[in-house]
Amino acid sequence: MQETETTQVVIVTKNLRIEGEINLYSGSRLTDYMNKAEQFIAVVNARVTDHDGRKLTSGSFLNLNLRNVEVIMPVDNTD
Repeated sequence: MQETETTQVVIVTKNLRIEGEINLYSGSRLTDYMNKAEQFIAVVNARVTDHDGRKLTSGSFLNLNLRNVEVIMPVDNTD
């Protein structure tokens, strides 16, 4: 089995901002992960807010439909 590493991400949808973690195979890029994902991506330790920063929910696991993702970026690329 291939090793994975946890990557903290920010995901933006039309109405939501999701912060959480995804598991990437060691040495792979976020772009590779998104290109290989089928219909959903698993986000763990998810925190969901609206675009004004109001917390809507949080949970240990969130399955996000790829069609809703407008932007995804590693946390180290955010301000």
